[in-house]
Amino acid sequence: MDADDANATVVRSDPFAPLPDHRNVNTPWWQEQWRRHAHITTPLRQRGLPCDVQFGLSAFIVRVSLPDDSHLIISPPQEPASRRPSGDPEGWIVTREHTSGRSSLFERIYDSAPPAYPGGPEQPQARHGGRAQPLIEAIDQRLTELGLLTQSAPSHESPSVHPVQPTADYVYGTAVRDLTDRLNGANSHADAAALLHQILEPTEGLLAQLGDFLEAAGEKAKEAEEDDGFDLSYDLADAAAEIRNLGEVLHVAEERMRALTPITPARRAPSAPARPPSLPPHVPTPAPMRHTR
Repeated sequence: MDADDANATVVRSDPFAPLPDHRNVNTPWWQEQWRRHAHITTPLRQRGLPCDVQFGLSAFIVRVSLPDDSHLIISPPQEPASRRPSGDPEGWIVTREHTSGRSSLFERIYDSAPPAYPGGPEQPQARHGGRAQPLIEAIDQRLTELGLLTQSAPSHESPSVHPVQPTADYVYGTAVRDLTDRLNGANSHADAAALLHQILEPTEGLLAQLGDFLEAAGEKAKEAEEDDGFDLSYDLADAAAEIRNLGEVLHVAEERMRALTPITPARRAPSAPARPPSLPPHVPTPAPMRHTR
């Protein structure tokens, strides 16, 4: 094997890195955190990178193993701790770390967390906040530079990298279900509004992307020789238009959700007073008997 072959990037044929295998994977708390971080772990596992969810200094983090025995730590702000729900922070910090003997490595790859104190310096990626896509793109770029990305990222630009195969792992449905779980567990209407933003944002939100997807599927259907390809394309285009219209109808839902006030016990409608116990029917007292001689 020559030097070029030895240094060539290895492309894995399996679609996902293996799931974690430790004693916590069967516990409810770990499974809940795994679901909350699926939007981070799933695209990384698609790139062949094993992931795990652990507890950091003050919040849960994602730990990603790399081929050179270093690892990534993907965490929300830890000091001060994030006040947002687990898996949906106001920003992410990604570091590459490695300790071997007397040498150690610490490299910050990405930082979209807000300033640690009022008036503090703002990181270049702060505009991305808690969005996952810019974070994954930054990891892709740095690991590619280091030659550590062992599997090409799946994308519509290079469909031949991972041909579509029947699978029971519905990645995108799982991601939406995770979003639903996070909505059910939201601590405030503001948190719920932030999750609605993921669905209703007019350019990057789920509805907008779903509309683009169905429209692209319609264009793909037109490439068929059968006449039904055009009929299918019309149906898909109509569905895309309906989804976009739905987004327009709900465009203020996020603001309306954020403006809501939770019902406190003092404001709840008073319950109906308890009915007094029924009294026994009145029985007249019998008159005293008279004695006759």
